[in-house]
Amino acid sequence: MSDPGVGRTRQSAIYRDGVFGKRPTVPTDAGALEARAQAAMSSTAWAYVAGGAGEGATMRANRAAFDRWQVAPRVLHGTTTRDLTTTLLGTTLRAPLLLAPVGAGCLVAPDSDVQIARGAATAGVPYVFSNQGCNPLEETAAAMGDVPWWFQLYWSTDEALVDSLIGRAEAAGAAALVITLDTTMLGWRPQDLNLGSLPFARGLGIAQYTSDPRFRELVASRVAVAAAKVKEKVRPTVGAVRSLIEMSRSHPGDFRANLTSPEPRAAVETFLEIYSNPALSWANLETLRERTRLPVVLKGILHPDDARRAFELGVDAIVVSNHGGRQVDRAIASLDALVSIREAIGRQPVVLFDSGLRTGTDLFVALALGADACLLGRPHIYGLALDGADGVASVVENVMAELDLTMGLTGVGSIPDLVPGLLTRT
Repeated sequence: MSDPGVGRTRQSAIYRDGVFGKRPTVPTDAGALEARAQAAMSSTAWAYVAGGAGEGATMRANRAAFDRWQVAPRVLHGTTTRDLTTTLLGTTLRAPLLLAPVGAGCLVAPDSDVQIARGAATAGVPYVFSNQGCNPLEETAAAMGDVPWWFQLYWSTDEALVDSLIGRAEAAGAAALVITLDTTMLGWRPQDLNLGSLPFARGLGIAQYTSDPRFRELVASRVAVAAAKVKEKVRPTVGAVRSLIEMSRSHPGDFRANLTSPEPRAAVETFLEIYSNPALSWANLETLRERTRLPVVLKGILHPDDARRAFELGVDAIVVSNHGGRQVDRAIASLDALVSIREAIGRQPVVLFDSGLRTGTDLFVALALGADACLLGRPHIYGLALDGADGVASVVENVMAELDLTMGLTGVGSIPDLVPGLLTRT
């Protein structure tokens, strides 16, 4: 399963196309990729995907942390092939890279989760399905083919819904369960707030819920209670009508029937009431081994003490992440947290990384500093905006190509050879 020439192969294909006047649809550098994606996306989509918490200090810190590390290449090493494969939680992967969960992707493209899955499958990397996806997880799983996928879970206030989502993920073939810990409440996100835009409030990004039997029970109960009450008639605004249309279009079933049904609005209200649990604690997580047979991954760890406790609890892996700077402004950079956590817990536990990763050389740095694999977030959504599933695959292939070339130019033949000694800190 080695892939020794992915970098040079990718380069050659692009240059060959260039001879015939064809340039990449998806830019190969992070800056141009982001700029092109912004031009292609609506203002609400851009605010949701690219925005961060507060004044954006955490997002800037994530990038500044990478800038503090420099690669120290070695020459005359004679390394001519590279093996990017790695084993993660018992599964052999083409490369130490996964696609991170990003909610409400349908702001960017229709059938966003299915398109991302197709792109991930084409590139041969796992995709962590978002709990806030726009396609039911069963549909997304079918698009992954034989490529493994994980499922992200936001812990609801309704414990029966938690069990239902876990059971569906298991039945559909998930290879791991990723519990996101840092979003028990939404962070202060001015880009969305200034537009008055929350996709979930318009029925976008709640397909895992509207396709769930337990959630539908809760919605039906809400509809029944509302029907029993005498409601005061309110004159609808233009904005409210537009939101109703969007809810009705996103809700399962016939669009015209949904327009006159109370269910789409009741589904949104139910979701907003129960989707995440501000009271989530270690006591909740202690129940997981009784509730699932899947490997358990905790996402959102930034402190060494939390990392120690997670592994004492018996979880299989953690993801060092500050949610891409979207939750707490002025939080520690994820890369800095990775270094301190590795120092605290040693090399043996499985530690993944996300937040701030943009390029193949970023991936090289994070792996050298102790990550077993990394999750790529916003860039794959930018690829989706520019070229759908093919755009997602292109972003992944570009990142892996740069990783491969950086390894080759520094004399690194395999992923286990990526060690801190390859870097210097400035």
